[in-house]
Amino acid sequence: MARFCRTVLVASLYGVKDRKNWMILSQYRGLCCISESHELPDWFKVRQNEPSSDVFDSDDDFMIPADNQVISDCRTVVRKVLPGEIVDGCVDEICEILKNKFSSHETVGLALDACSVKVSKSLVDKILRRFNNDWVPAFGFFKWVDSRPEYGKHSPGSYDMMVDILGKCKQFELMWQLVDGMMQCGRLVSLSTMTKVIRRLAGARRWDDAIETFHDLELFGVKKDCLAMNVLLDSLCKERNVNYARDVFLMLRSQIPPNASSFNILIHGWCKAGKLDEAKQTIKEMSDFGFTPCVISYTNMIEAYCIKKDFESVDAILAEMRCQGCLPNVVTYTIIMHSLGKANRIQEALQVCDKMGRDGCVPDTSFYNSLIFILSRAGRLADANHLYEEMCKDGIPLNATTYNTLISASCNHSQVENAFKLIKEMGESSCKPDTKSYHPLLKLCCKRKWTKLLTYLLLDMFEKDVSLDPGTYTLLVQGLCRYGKLQQSCLLFEEMVLKGISAKPHTFNLLLEALDRNSIYGAKEKIHQLMLHAQSMRRKKL
Repeated sequence: MARFCRTVLVASLYGVKDRKNWMILSQYRGLCCISESHELPDWFKVRQNEPSSDVFDSDDDFMIPADNQVISDCRTVVRKVLPGEIVDGCVDEICEILKNKFSSHETVGLALDACSVKVSKSLVDKILRRFNNDWVPAFGFFKWVDSRPEYGKHSPGSYDMMVDILGKCKQFELMWQLVDGMMQCGRLVSLSTMTKVIRRLAGARRWDDAIETFHDLELFGVKKDCLAMNVLLDSLCKERNVNYARDVFLMLRSQIPPNASSFNILIHGWCKAGKLDEAKQTIKEMSDFGFTPCVISYTNMIEAYCIKKDFESVDAILAEMRCQGCLPNVVTYTIIMHSLGKANRIQEALQVCDKMGRDGCVPDTSFYNSLIFILSRAGRLADANHLYEEMCKDGIPLNATTYNTLISASCNHSQVENAFKLIKEMGESSCKPDTKSYHPLLKLCCKRKWTKLLTYLLLDMFEKDVSLDPGTYTLLVQGLCRYGKLQQSCLLFEEMVLKGISAKPHTFNLLLEALDRNSIYGAKEKIHQLMLHAQSMRRKKL
């Protein structure tokens, strides 16, 4: 009763919607001591008494239930589809063509000439999203559309998407050709375009090229101001090159007056690098320039100490903030609560809710996502799911992280049916699934050797415009290899290399060793040749 009264008192400080938020939170304080059963759902269990069927592999004991219901007939025929041959029966003629392998982007246009479809801007953007990790079909399609007189010009948004795809795939020569083409088409280049260019150059460790691009911004009709400078600083810091960012800042600040964000970007960079003395010095410089350190400045420091699990220093910074009249915000509290949860200090993490209430800080979606993570980590998946349901009921916005956190937790607790239900709900909501949504399920499929389910998931990803990125390929190749699915692992490795995606040496060596152990020397030689091809292509890019 006392706890209930305290909750009502805290809730009375806020409006109706905020009051609901606090009522929801009150249910989850101190509920992290009981473990849940990890029993698999009925529809997922192997039917040991079913007669064998040549439809199934001996180690492939899973069938996908329609709408997540129990399958009544385990003998339903499932066509075997290899990952590289995934076909989407609902997509248009263009995707049917683009899924094939092409030796170059020029050959894509020849294949597309047989198409009779009417191309629209929405179709162009859909195709680019679907193939955003595979530059050959994406760029070939983009150029083919550009050659069709009935289409007209690409929109600035479509151009920016294509620039980003080429940059992500490290096709920098083609990327610059496209930017030049944008200039010739009527100065379509914007700060958004050049932000993508600078970020991709920095991501490829081409620091000097990124800086040179900034200096040349005005040649592309983009103003070289503080906003653009902050893009450069942020790009360098996010790639963990804060020292370079600092040098650039010192060079530019006499020409381009910095703002508070400029200093906060550097503070964030130093904190990410674990260089807290430099971060403190930057806070001092910020004050010297006439900018008062704000909640963003202090929160960066708090996050750095949280990473080190130095919660005494976190408390010291919170005390300093209050002395300066700078109250923590929901981001600050979310970082602290999440870090305490990761450090298995669950009770302290849940007590953060009370501290937030005293500071008049209202929880947001990210805070709830962190609370879901903590409850799941404490073995309280039922409570995490209940919190999710309460968020839906009370109109609290959900985002991809909400779903992804629950999907990952469901897989960790062997509640795979719930993970599928969440994927389905994502597809029906405004929060579309991304690669992180599928990763836990893909990893589980590799571990349990469920190749049919793996095929289903890859098809579902294709249908929902979630393309395989380098991380997903690495997960699948390594996972399938570790659990004995060498044929599928080799096929995915080949597809990965032919798409121009760099394979990590560990992935390559893992696959070679597995093939050698199983005396599959022909495949081993082919994988070796593919790796040589990948190294050759990488040298050409440099």
